[in-house]
Amino acid sequence: MNSPTQRARELGICFEPQQPGYLNLCIRTGNLLITSGHVSELKGVLGKNVSVEQGYEAAKDCARKILRSVFNAHGTLDNLRVLKVLGCVYSAPDFTDQHLVINGTSDLLHELFGKDGDGYHARSALGFAALPTGAAVEVEAIFEIKS
Repeated sequence: MNSPTQRARELGICFEPQQPGYLNLCIRTGNLLITSGHVSELKGVLGKNVSVEQGYEAAKDCARKILRSVFNAHGTLDNLRVLKVLGCVYSAPDFTDQHLVINGTSDLLHELFGKDGDGYHARSALGFAALPTGAAVEVEAIFEIKS
């Protein structure tokens, strides 16, 4: 079976180096890698002008960005365990399917790290009145370095 890094490359996930920004995209403390929130390219409000399916793809976009930041900080996606995902969804007041949107992130992490193994993570999926830049979705994650 291919490693998470190999599977990510097969899926076309970009690992190009990133320019340092205002905040650290991924920081290491002890054996943990903690990411900043990564926003989707898609803008808009779930339950208003963005569908659950579009939100799901936006959450997957966030996961790809997170994986790039983790790779750039750590040099690999191998020997990592996904501990926690926090998904933030720009939501209309009556929208209650945040969990279905953030499944886009979880499903990609399951595909790379295994749903029954290192990809089986804790998660929160929350609705927000607004997100930075009007992004539809923002996601952050915590990974454990296993070795």
